[in-house]
Amino acid sequence: MDAQCLIRRADPGDLDTLYDLFEEHAAYEGLPFSGHGRRDSLAAMMFEEPARIFGWVAVVDHKISGYMTATIDCSTWNASPFIYMDCLYLRERYRGLGLGRILVQELAAFARGRGCAQIQWHTPPDNALGIGFYRRIGASQLPKVRFFLDVPGDEVGGGN
Repeated sequence: MDAQCLIRRADPGDLDTLYDLFEEHAAYEGLPFSGHGRRDSLAAMMFEEPARIFGWVAVVDHKISGYMTATIDCSTWNASPFIYMDCLYLRERYRGLGLGRILVQELAAFARGRGCAQIQWHTPPDNALGIGFYRRIGASQLPKVRFFLDVPGDEVGGGN
């Protein structure tokens, strides 16, 4: 890579750019995104102690070109903590330059520093570019389907 590249932890001054990247990332995955009213909550989770979300930015020639976020979770079966990579996204013109690999290496160092022996994540099944990248860096794939359940009020579910 000829450009000057830096991977660093995200800081509060990055929030505007991060929100632009979140919107681009959602569009890339064909999902809706509304950051309305969530900025303060995100800032608190990322920048107040104890942090609940950890974030990094890839900076190329002094411009943020992508981001990665992660949380620390626990595995019941392994009785150990692991890192959950929530998002990894690079703007299109910065893909294929090795930045994704550098970001994941940074996350692996973070994991080791937190006593986590594994990083887990999900990606949409039609994200061929991402899936190819993850395989090239040595990641294994599990045959799972990811679900989510909104918790609107006093009840959860309602069916059998």
